[in-house]
Amino acid sequence: MESSQGHIGSKRNFILQQGLGEPLPQSCPLQYSALMFQPRLIGLLSLLGVIFQSAWGFLVLSAILWWSALLPQWNPFDALYNYTMGTKPDGVRLDAAPDPRRFAQGVAGTFMVIIGSSLLLDRTFITYTFEAFLLIAIATLVFGRLCFGSLIFHLLSGRAAFAMRTLPWSGRKP
Repeated sequence: MESSQGHIGSKRNFILQQGLGEPLPQSCPLQYSALMFQPRLIGLLSLLGVIFQSAWGFLVLSAILWWSALLPQWNPFDALYNYTMGTKPDGVRLDAAPDPRRFAQGVAGTFMVIIGSSLLLDRTFITYTFEAFLLIAIATLVFGRLCFGSLIFHLLSGRAAFAMRTLPWSGRKP
């Protein structure tokens, strides 16, 4: 079982992996929770999309994720969070997403457009393959505090050492 310090460390690493600055220890859990609002909601909607094999559901989610990646100041998930949870006295408000988080949204949006299109074209193998990858990536993000999209962003940006230090199990400071 992971210690409380390990929880804080992996949450901190996740926040840094998303492209945000060093969180204060007292605000780290709240900031982490705020950042996880969108992935948890996307995870639920994706699971429903897989269960119902909804091409249009995936295409709509893809459009919203691409909108969020290209126009981060108008991210509807962040706006919903800020309007609800962000207004609480101890709430954290979300600002426009930094580049690693935007890249991850674009990757997820791309997966979803592939899934939606392959459902419309009745390409079962492609559909199931990308649904499996999407669900694994979301589960790893929601339950493991590892965002593959952000990790790939840092690797492609030449920041491999930083990327490795932001892994949830890394005890080193990025």
